[in-house]
Amino acid sequence: MSESDRSDTAGGGGPPPAGEVEARLAATEDRLLRALADLDNQRKRVGRELERGRAEAYERVLRDWLEVVDNADRALTAFADRSDDPMFAGLAALVGQMEDVLRRQDVRRLGERGEPFDPEQHEAVGTAPAAGLPEGSVVAVARPGYALNGRLLRPAQVIVARGGGDGV
Repeated sequence: MSESDRSDTAGGGGPPPAGEVEARLAATEDRLLRALADLDNQRKRVGRELERGRAEAYERVLRDWLEVVDNADRALTAFADRSDDPMFAGLAALVGQMEDVLRRQDVRRLGERGEPFDPEQHEAVGTAPAAGLPEGSVVAVARPGYALNGRLLRPAQVIVARGGGDGV
């Protein structure tokens, strides 16, 4: 093969100009940096989605646990007239332990008699006249609500004072 044949098969003309090489290098470097940034953004997005999924699963478990706590509270209330019974004492200890577990998990109980009604934390299930309480305050708690780190797990179901009492 002659010298002219080799140059014809190689595309002829020798290496590309330096300016073209630098432009190609800059474009490749730009694509690489963009790909790395996309990869980093994807990694962060997946991390946020995983954390959100874990938090949602944790909240679902807590909501289920709250039903158990409610039932234990109702049982304690139903047998309040048997406070000298050892079974009552055992149930009271169990309810106390459940409340301790919720506290350790940063779950806060919502809904107390006398506090102002807050539609962000309370669900009104009725109204009643209430001597000594201002209108719009909580007369009774039908079912306590709970919040986890300031985020509402479930609202408290409350009975709200209406006019006609000793309201202020």
